[in-house]
Amino acid sequence: MDNFKAFSSQLSSIGSQITPFASRTFQYTKEQLGQAEDKTQLPPDYIDLEKRVDALKQVHQKMLAVTSQYSNESYDYPPNIKETFQDLGRTVSEKVHLLSSATTPAEAQAALTAPPSAKPQPKTFNHALARASLSSSQLLHQQHTGAGEDPLATALEKYALASERVGEARLAQDTQIQSRFLAGWNTTLNTNLMFATRARKNVERSRLTLDSIKSRAKGTTWKIGGAAPRDDHALNSDELSPEAQEEIEKAEDEFVTQTEEAVSVMKNVRLLPLPQRFSICLSPFIVNAATQVLDTPEPLRNLAELIAAQVEYHKKAYEILSELQPVIEGLQVEQEASRTNDFSL
Repeated sequence: MDNFKAFSSQLSSIGSQITPFASRTFQYTKEQLGQAEDKTQLPPDYIDLEKRVDALKQVHQKMLAVTSQYSNESYDYPPNIKETFQDLGRTVSEKVHLLSSATTPAEAQAALTAPPSAKPQPKTFNHALARASLSSSQLLHQQHTGAGEDPLATALEKYALASERVGEARLAQDTQIQSRFLAGWNTTLNTNLMFATRARKNVERSRLTLDSIKSRAKGTTWKIGGAAPRDDHALNSDELSPEAQEEIEKAEDEFVTQTEEAVSVMKNVRLLPLPQRFSICLSPFIVNAATQVLDTPEPLRNLAELIAAQVEYHKKAYEILSELQPVIEGLQVEQEASRTNDFSL
């Protein structure tokens, strides 16, 4: 007997949990089939707020789909090259330093194939370009038999050092973008907007609950074919029992509360008290909240930081290459002058 009572108690507990869900599902199905009447409508300003939040979410998704590449070090690394661990073992600057003290081809080769350092060198386009330039420079140096240095080999070595500096500037840019743009926009997308979505779902659940209670209290049910709904026991608001009226009012209060919380999350502001009855318009409150938050400077501030990081990188790259350009042009002039002299002899 005790076991039966315990089993009955468990069923009652499960039933109390399933019933609200079943009621909402039933109400949702009726609405999808066009069988529901008197669907509670959200204020136009709330709907407008939802649309604006959805637009903000799409903006974040589109921008992050591209800018998230700044978290991938090798986003511009050439896919058609193959570099070994020895190639990535030392920086170009370290290799140049070792090469400067090499006195034989064997020592020069050893400098290029020095044991790898603890951390492999970056795989970026400019770093790869630097390594390729230095390797090419050494190939020319090794085969050079004339007086002095091979001008192209010298130019390639200088270009290698400059390219590595540009690559380091790009990595510095990426770090700034990750911390000052990606972090903020990812937080908005994965936290703020996620909470807003949950809050909006709570509003929809509370609305379905409210409408299912109203429908049940007024005795409406399914339409069959083109027939009108069965309303043998339909009651207007004056004829509702005190219990039914109390249940509806409780559901309305919950609906108002969930709507208030959704507005709070979507707009992320301290809310003013809402009226207890949903029949009082929410529009002035929502407009006030929207004015305060949709104009928040945070996303634009993050975008400004992104652009500032890009400007700093391109400015640095321009300075490095502008410094290198006259040096390379000088080598070119010297080579052409030397070539002219050779022909004149």
